[in-house]
Amino acid sequence: MVHYKQLENGVRLIVKQMSGLMSVTMGIIVGTGACVESAKEDGISHFIEHMMFKGTKKRSAFAISDEMDAIGAQMNAFTAKDITCYYAKSTSGHAGEAFEILSDLFLNSVFPADEMKREKGVVSEEISMNEDTPDDLCLDVLSKAFFGEENYGRNILGSKKNVRSFTRGDIAAYMDERYTADNIVISMAGNIEIPYAEELVERYFSSLPASKCSRRPLDVTLKGKNLHRKKDIEQVHIGIAFPSMKRYERLCDATQIMNAVLGGSMSSRLFQTVREKLGLAYTVYSFTSMYEQSGLLVVYAGVNAKDYMSSVSAIYDCIDAMKKKDMTKEEFARGKEQLLSSSIFAQESTSAQMLLYGKELIYSGKIYDFEERVNKINSVTLDDVFEAIDYNFDPTYKATAIIGNVDKSLS
Repeated sequence: MVHYKQLENGVRLIVKQMSGLMSVTMGIIVGTGACVESAKEDGISHFIEHMMFKGTKKRSAFAISDEMDAIGAQMNAFTAKDITCYYAKSTSGHAGEAFEILSDLFLNSVFPADEMKREKGVVSEEISMNEDTPDDLCLDVLSKAFFGEENYGRNILGSKKNVRSFTRGDIAAYMDERYTADNIVISMAGNIEIPYAEELVERYFSSLPASKCSRRPLDVTLKGKNLHRKKDIEQVHIGIAFPSMKRYERLCDATQIMNAVLGGSMSSRLFQTVREKLGLAYTVYSFTSMYEQSGLLVVYAGVNAKDYMSSVSAIYDCIDAMKKKDMTKEEFARGKEQLLSSSIFAQESTSAQMLLYGKELIYSGKIYDFEERVNKINSVTLDDVFEAIDYNFDPTYKATAIIGNVDKSLS
């Protein structure tokens, strides 16, 4: 059963009741992230996420984690390009206690000066770790090559210089604009009674002032650059990006089926060719990222440094074959089954359901409909996939990134 309610102040609640379970995941999702940040704010969404755990009006940073551990609950958060999510998972019997702590963290954090100083060091180390993780770094550089320095091209972590400059005033100004009642969705999935879920949300969030989020229109212009970063490491890390579907476009499902065939699984063409047949890579795969204003199809590979151009050639051969629309009916059927099964598997996870229903409400203002989702996937034809192929491999704005002991970019 799925239940929706909007409080008078604009906060929205969505509950996916899963009565056969013994746990519940509760999330507070804000429609803000790296893509809406200005140059001065670069990294502030992620820094705020960190600081939320550093003490409230009645709890220290230790008390927050200690009280969650005492009831056997799990709590965490993440920042993405366009959302920030704070969540807790608990047994059903401790849902009220877990949600009270989560709500206190979200509504009453005080951002102590000493904690801010320490956390700037922590986030700076996270940025250093990202620089030392070449696959993550490759995808970050690829985003900049594709989108540029702004909107979807922004690194979620920001720069050390920016992070070290943030003040409590910067945090307050950003949250006043972005952490508004109409931009907050509370999503719960699992074994929780709907009247109790409503009671919890009314108790802690009804006093939040009614306020409107200041919308920041994104000026997305694809760059199509080729970038490289020289690092003295054993492998070469390759990223290739093509323009793809925006979120909710007609050929989104067809694109995902195509991606499954290209590089979405161990039976995919990239995996079977580049790794299994040629032995050129340990890791090779493709994925899609679909945003409100744009989308991209990405191929990534971590390959042998001595013969990395052979890997690049093999990847492009797989892409060229896909562009010739030589996909078989068997490949198409397998790709569709993979997309269907991923939707079905998500139905069995409280965390996945919390995020799925919450994001749908943030992104579209609609309630996720599982049956409609399955029907849309089932309705995709092979001709739809061929149409998606024509769209997804336009070379005009193709971007590349390469990380390793190399002296030049890819072309």
